[in-house]
Amino acid sequence: MTQQYHAKIYVTLRPSVLDPAGTAVRSGLSHLGYDNVEQIRIGKYIELTLSADTPQAAETQLDRMCDQLLANTVIENYRFELTAVSDVPVTTGAA
Repeated sequence: MTQQYHAKIYVTLRPSVLDPAGTAVRSGLSHLGYDNVEQIRIGKYIELTLSADTPQAAETQLDRMCDQLLANTVIENYRFELTAVSDVPVTTGAA
């Protein structure tokens, strides 16, 4: 039976990659009086729901999605959290 999964994906720049957006935000916070902020790194947060037969199949799909589109693996790292949502009935044939 197909299971529905909810995924939370976190994409961040690799530590060796400069982050000009983070630098700009840090500067803006400093101008607002928040001088205690030392470093900011900007990333992406993505949520999606997918269907798969097993948790392993869902993880494999997520890895492929991240490698192919959601993250630039040359300069970004990613991680995800996967949670089963509910059983989804599988319907075959025409109605």
